[in-house]
Formats: sequence, structure tokens, C-alpha cells
Amino acid sequence: MAQATVAFQGEIGAYSEEAAARLFGPKLRVKPCRDLADVFKAVEAGKAEYGIAPIENSLEGSINQTYDLLLYSQLKVCHEVIVKITHCLIANCGVRLDSIKAVYSHPQALAQCRDFLDRLNGENIPTYDTAGSVKMIKGKNLTDSAAIASERAAQIYHMEILARGIENNPQNFTRFLVLSKQDSPPTGSDKTSLIFSTKHVPGTLLKALEGLAAQGINLTKIESRPIVGKPWEYNFYLDFEGHRTEGRVQQALENLTQNSIFVNLLGSYPKARGG
Repeated sequence: MAQATVAFQGEIGAYSEEAAARLFGPKLRVKPCRDLADVFKAVEAGKAEYGIAPIENSLEGSINQTYDLLLYSQLKVCHEVIVKITHCLIANCGVRLDSIKAVYSHPQALAQCRDFLDRLNGENIPTYDTAGSVKMIKGKNLTDSAAIASERAAQIYHMEILARGIENNPQNFTRFLVLSKQDSPPTGSDKTSLIFSTKHVPGTLLKALEGLAAQGINLTKIESRPIVGKPWEYNFYLDFEGHRTEGRVQQALENLTQNSIFVNLLGSYPKARGG
């Protein structure tokens, strides 16, 4: 994986870049993207070998945009990475905490620090990125504003940390998916992700899941997302233990297909530690 180009959403110093560095090492080449959709496009167009996208946070739940992008993409999930998120309140050097009137950050970061921000009693302003907020505050030399981002972002942009560990709960983790044009070979400790939908009649979801249970498949996550244009109908996203090449998984997928309108296999990949 040395010298791979990895696309991620945000600026240098974003948590997504940290996740990429953990998997690919310090020699990776990065391609910062403004939006998550641009991450998918970069890999699809061959401008990056890999893309990385957050899929869920232990405090705030699922990242719906990532789920929606997976539905229409031909990319495969080839790895997952779990990063412990420690948020810092970051400002220009010399700025005091009691002078902060506005805090900028990604909406997820603002939500994860809601308790601290309520006590601060300033204006909370959503932006497209955590590290990008730090970069903006530095570029504009704002002296009454701060950003929520990582300690690494403060170091990269030579800014001052006013408070550390400001997230609502210290057990704050984000799971990232790594996207490529192929998934990964079996390792013996793998997960598989897929999307499926069933007929909108009673019992069909139960029958679909029973086909997995019959093969001893252990589900690790199930998520529903509305089908656009069909009110109260849903696509279901599943993560489960096992690799698509295993016999029991292949049989489970056959069972699922028989009870579904469609099945989109997103890929099999090594299970991350803690995942």
C-alpha cells in the first residue's frame, strides 16, 4: 500500500486523513476533497487508488451521506478503520477562552461537543470540515472565534489549543470505510457489507434475515435508509462477519437473494480491531 493516493473529505489534518495514515502509513499521497461525493468520484475516475469515508460515530450514529453514496457507486469496501476521536477547541495564538463568541466545525463535531458548547454559550457555526475550520480561522486571523478539530490539526496550522477532550463522552470513536475498485482477499477475520431491499409486504424482511441466520451468520450492523420516491419503503444496509468467498456466506447470500428485490454486495474486508 506504500505510495498509494488516498482521497478524503476535508483539509490536511482532518480525522479522515488520520484514518488513512493509520492504514496506509506515512508515505501515502493524499487528495483532499471538498465533499464526500468528490471522494467517490476521485476513486471512480482513477484520480486516487483509494477513498476513505466515515460511516458511523459511537456518539452521533450513522453518516447518512456515506450510506446514500454507497447505493449508487460501483466502488467496493476493501478495509475499515476505527479512530478514537479527541476533540480540541483551537484558536489563534494569544486568544483567550473567555473571548470566544463563535465556534466553527463540521456538524458532527459540533454535535459531539454539544455539552461543552452549551457551557461556552457562543454561536455554533457548521462548516464542511474540522481541520478546514482551523485553516479558515488562521487565514482570517479571527480573534473572537475558535474551531473544533484534532490536536494534529492545531500542530499543522500552528494554532493554540484552548481546551482538550471536549467531546460529550470520552468513548468517542468513528468508523471509516476504505473504498477501491476491488475488495480484499480473505484473512480469516473479515466482514462483509451489502445493500438489499425486499417487497413491501409483511414478513419479507424477516424471511430475508432468516436466510442469514440459517447459516450462522453474525450480523454486526443493520441500517435502513428511505428509498427516494417510495415513501415508507427502505433499503437495508448490512454488515456481518465472514468473507464472501466462504461457503456459508455464499449460501447465505443465495438465501438473501431469493427473498429480496435486489442485493448489492459492497465488499468483504479485514475486520478492524474493535470492529
